[in-house]
Amino acid sequence: MKTKTILASLVVFLAGFAVCVAADLNMGTWKLNEAKSKLSSGATRNNTVVYEAAGDSVKITVDGIDSNGKPAHNVWTGKFDGKDYPVTGDPTSDARSYQSVDAHTLALSVKNAGTETVTGRIVVAANGKSRTVTTTGTDSKGNKISNTAAYDKQ
Repeated sequence: MKTKTILASLVVFLAGFAVCVAADLNMGTWKLNEAKSKLSSGATRNNTVVYEAAGDSVKITVDGIDSNGKPAHNVWTGKFDGKDYPVTGDPTSDARSYQSVDAHTLALSVKNAGTETVTGRIVVAANGKSRTVTTTGTDSKGNKISNTAAYDKQ
């Protein structure tokens, strides 16, 4: 009985630890490395992405250039639990969800008016110094898009 309790406690601890590690690896400031990125023509360029703690949630602040060449800024605050949380400042979406897949990977979903428009994965390198964001979906004109953005940790 004691062994089962210890084993169960260890499994719960490790599962919780994996979620925390995924969040911790993403925390900080990330700068777009355009030379290593493959972005669709006219795609929004998220030049700087900042992950920071906000109580028991994570706040993600994105600054970049939109498809028209104008400054873009949006903010998302939520948890990496796969549930939708509102986005402010993004005219192309009103909700996002992030889900921890493993210690280095997050799955993401972008929605507008309840319709999923973009899905993707964020993978942090083993050394924690870079990450790759791969997304697919449709733009505001209904065109298929596919982007791979490389970021360096600052």
